[in-house]
Amino acid sequence: MTEQLRLMAVHAHPDDESSKGAATMAKYVSEGVDVLVVTCTGGERGSILNPKLQGDAYIEENIHEVRKKEMDEAREILGVEQEWLGFVDSGLPEGDPLPPLPEGCFALEDVDVAAGRLVKSIRTFRPQVITTYDENGGYPHPDHIMTHKISMVAFDGAADAEKFPESRFGPVWQPQKLYYNQGFNRPRTVALHEALLERDLESPYGEWLEHWKEFMRAERTLTTFIPCSDFFEIRDKALIAHATQIDPDGGWFRVPMDIQKKVWPTEEYELAKSLVDSSIPEDDLFAGIRDNA
Repeated sequence: MTEQLRLMAVHAHPDDESSKGAATMAKYVSEGVDVLVVTCTGGERGSILNPKLQGDAYIEENIHEVRKKEMDEAREILGVEQEWLGFVDSGLPEGDPLPPLPEGCFALEDVDVAAGRLVKSIRTFRPQVITTYDENGGYPHPDHIMTHKISMVAFDGAADAEKFPESRFGPVWQPQKLYYNQGFNRPRTVALHEALLERDLESPYGEWLEHWKEFMRAERTLTTFIPCSDFFEIRDKALIAHATQIDPDGGWFRVPMDIQKKVWPTEEYELAKSLVDSSIPEDDLFAGIRDNA
């Protein structure tokens, strides 16, 4: 290789990087790849999901700073670089009808203006590969959907000096591949669910599967399977670092590690954009790039 490989993972909130593709990132870090997590918002409106921390007045009053510290710890565990785009969490609207989004939040930003911040990050870091969310956001959180929108604009816009002038956003750069995170997919869920039942163990996925079509999006095309089971423990440790968001005794961790590694030792992606040739299915996000780097 004549050029350093670089991977950028674009996420909506602190903790998303640890629940979506964390083992993949840790694997590439171990191989000497530069990995940058770009976090679009500070997670200011995220609920405290860990029952052990609910009702803590300090956390409730200082959630932004608490989540920043959690992100710092997770970043150290994964061995990645991380930067904030500086947008404000939109929150997850609930109710029927849904309430309006709060003024000034990420999801209400002008897409091209918001994408400009990501363009600047891309031109500075110069990644060959970017990961982000599909058009449904992985699940329909407004910040996840907005993350998808600005990622798609920025992938092409980073190379467009007219739309995003070099005088403001730095020298142009064209990433070569863009992937959607698809770790929460039905084949994986079914495989782990059945493996648990075969061993007479309780599965946390029964209700998920019963209501899959109701609560989850349509099946996606999985193109890329990254073998990364050696890094599942690092993934879990990084996830637990987001203590306000993750209950260490919750469903995330109910599948024994040996079963996870044996039954489903990969993390999955959907190749959405590519300017290089590679054979599908892939086992490397840099397939088609390494030989030409």
